[in-house]
Order: sequence, then structure tokens, then C-alpha cells
Amino acid sequence: MTEWDIKKLRILRTLRDRGTVTATAEALRMTPSAVSQQLTNLARQLGVPLLEAHGRRVRLTGAAHLVLRHAEAVFARLEQAEAELDGLLRGETGQVRVAAFPTAVPALVVPAVQALRTAHPGLDVRIREAEAAESYDLLAAGEADLALSLAAHAPTARDPRFSRVPLLADPLDVALPVGHPLAEAPGLRLADLSAEPWIYGGSGPWSEITTAACEAAGFVPERAHSAADWTAILALVEAGMGVALVPRMAAAERRTGVGSGVVMRVLSADRPRRHVVAAVRRGAEDGPGVARVLAALRRAAVRRETPRRAAEGVEGGVAGGTGEPAGEPGRAGATVQRD
Repeated sequence: MTEWDIKKLRILRTLRDRGTVTATAEALRMTPSAVSQQLTNLARQLGVPLLEAHGRRVRLTGAAHLVLRHAEAVFARLEQAEAELDGLLRGETGQVRVAAFPTAVPALVVPAVQALRTAHPGLDVRIREAEAAESYDLLAAGEADLALSLAAHAPTARDPRFSRVPLLADPLDVALPVGHPLAEAPGLRLADLSAEPWIYGGSGPWSEITTAACEAAGFVPERAHSAADWTAILALVEAGMGVALVPRMAAAERRTGVGSGVVMRVLSADRPRRHVVAAVRRGAEDGPGVARVLAALRRAAVRRETPRRAAEGVEGGVAGGTGEPAGEPGRAGATVQRD
């Protein structure tokens, strides 16, 4: 019977994910020659070619892809075994490393960790701020146990490496300067702002989210100014230089400083949302520490959902971003942070 070498299979999987021997060596802290030697030995052990020349690079053969399809199930079972051993040996203690995108840290991760400190004081949760691509690299490399990102920037649900857990549908509200003709208009819709100058990043995820939301409402937004930092965006809105979409989850807890002259309006219809998900390595979700953190994140997400429904219950109301129901139209909105 063939002897299967888990270490060599992990090298093969990393080559598939990274694309080149050099990138694989960097990810695994090996030399390129060591990577090539290990893969040559694996091919010899299995009795099939795993790599073939493709120009100046190499690519995986059909046999290599077949091997990896089966290996993913093995990796998942090993993760599950490790999680069960962790539960047996650690009980209520242990460490869970969470990688999360910037606005998720204060809005979801911090409240979850605060609750866990009371319920499970022996559980050590370490937080690392990271954008989606880095979060999943950390997760795949075993340097994080749980990653938070937007669903649009996460690997697909068919990715065999990860299990995804939906957490929150985060609404996008419209930031208008105080005194804007539509700041107090009842029943405000996104389409009502089609002729307005818009403020959003020139490229990247937030540019895509803004343009997609506006196009779904029937128009292409005219970008008057480009900014990616929420403080800069609100300063431009406050100065009357345009309007912007702002994620509800990014709202800060205070209503003073930059952005205090901004009205945050809840749209009465065509409400765009961004979906927040958590992900773990497949098979690791049953580990007691990871399961507790996931449960705490779900509860934190539910607590954010309640004031959201209250705010949206007031047609065209103001979203204060403080967890309060919407008040009278025209109040100053919250300062927000960069996502």
C-alpha cells in the first residue's frame, strides 16, 4: 500500500494555491530546491507524475489534482482531530487567533471578546487587523484560527479549505451634509441621489460596492472626489462637496468631531447591504475555543441587528450609528472609521 506523506501533500497543495515553486518556498519558509525535491519524492512514492512543464513554469497534472481532491478530505479530518484533542486537553482554556477587517474589530470582535472574558475567562482571544486577502492567507497558513471578511471578498463556498458562517447583513446609509435639500426629505431612495456628486475610492472594494449599489438603483454615480479613509470621506461630505454611502457598522460611538455636520440617512427602499462572514479551516469549527468565539460573534451580530431594524422602521430615518433607533430627520450623523 502506498505511504502517504502529509507534509509533501501540504507542499503540493501550497504550490496549487501559490502558483510557482518560488512563491511556495516563500510561504513555507523553504528553499525552492527543497520544494522541488519534496515534490519529486512524492511523485516517486505515488508512482505518477505530479508536475509538467508549462513555458518557464510548472503546472499540476491531472493526477496531482486528483490526489489533492482526496487530500482535502484528509486535511479536514486532521483539523477535526486536532480540534477534538484540543477540547480534551485544554477544556476551558486555550488561544483563538482572530483576523478581521478594520471596521469589524470595534463593531463585532471587541464586543464578542468582552462577553467571552466574563463567560470563559480562561479563553485567550488574540485579534489581528487584516484585510480579506491577508486574513485568508493567515488562516490557510495556520497563523489565524478564524477570519472575518465581507462575503464578496471571501473564497467561494466551494473552497474545500474553509467553512464559512454568515454573521451580518450590514446596511449602507447615505451621508449628506447638514442643510442638503434632501437631508430631511421623506422616503429617500438611492435613485433620488442620481444627479449628486459622489465621493468614494478610485479603485478597490469600496469603489465596487458603491458603483454596484448605485447601478442596482438605476444609475451610474458621478465620482466628484476620490477617498478611501472614512474621516476624509466625511470631511468632504461635511464641506458640501458630495454625498457618500457609508456602512452602518463603520459608524463610531460619538457624534462630535469630523462628520458632526453630516446627516446619515436610512434609505426607504433599494437598501444596499454588505454581507459579513466568518471563516475557519474546514473541520476546525468544532474546536471548543473556535466554537465559543463563533457563538460570541453571532450574538454580537444579533445585537447589531436589533437597532438596525428599529432604524429602518422609520421611513427615511437618521442612522445615528450608536445603536439607537432612528430619530427625527436632520440630526447630525456619526463619525465613522475607515473600512
